[in-house]
Amino acid sequence: MHRFILCLTAALALPTGAFAKCATEAEIAAFVAAASTNTPAKALAAGGSMDDALCTQDKLVAAMAPTMGRVIGYKAGLTSKPAQDRFGVSEPVQGVLYENMMVEDGATVPVAFGAIPMVESDLVLKVGSTAINSAQTPLDVLSAISSVHPFIELPDVTLAKGEPINAVTLTAIGVAPKLGVLGAGIPVTDAAAMTDALSSMSVTLTNGAGEDVTTAPGKAVLGHPANAVLWLVSKGIALQEGDLVSVGSFGPLTPAAKMKGGASVTYQGLPGDPTVSVTFSD
Repeated sequence: MHRFILCLTAALALPTGAFAKCATEAEIAAFVAAASTNTPAKALAAGGSMDDALCTQDKLVAAMAPTMGRVIGYKAGLTSKPAQDRFGVSEPVQGVLYENMMVEDGATVPVAFGAIPMVESDLVLKVGSTAINSAQTPLDVLSAISSVHPFIELPDVTLAKGEPINAVTLTAIGVAPKLGVLGAGIPVTDAAAMTDALSSMSVTLTNGAGEDVTTAPGKAVLGHPANAVLWLVSKGIALQEGDLVSVGSFGPLTPAAKMKGGASVTYQGLPGDPTVSVTFSD
């Protein structure tokens, strides 16, 4: 990841101790062991700076590679007001998407897929051109997107009771990636029309009993889902063709155990009003 080089360069340039809160190899190993057994974990980079969190995230990505696979994209987390309010932050946080976290639409996964398994209505944009790194507006972003994908993220908040959950500790763990249900891509053939559709669509999360849990407009994510991409780029993420970008939750995170056996998300207003779903097993 490009951030590893930036982190190493900064560490060499700063006085000894400047990265004192960047997690040690032992702390990373302990977190990986906890995550692999769905055990609540100790927070990483607690009390540190955002630089410490990003340094820790890069170390963790390398350590998670044997089980989670390579990084295939990025996520902007806590992009809606309810999500920010839940964790007491005033702006999004940045994380990663792993290859092995993705499951197909309609998949069945254990309801206890993580230590603290959650469900969120999300959306993925697939990068079609590196021109996206020069984008200034949502239309610019959609002009460089090849497809839009319905997406249910199934994050694992992971951290043990009493551990600090804030922007730094969430960033340190890559914003809690665990699983994600990736729907079929909707090709972006008309960037202007897709820009309008993403803003005006209605996103509804429904539980396994067919009951609506949350409904939110597309603009619930930073005023427009494409603004999540602009925010990531503003933080130094250099997107490549083929990268996936999770724009974040359109509403509050919901515990998987409260979803009555499953979840589906419908995007009314996108072409075909698509739905993506997952079933939870005991």
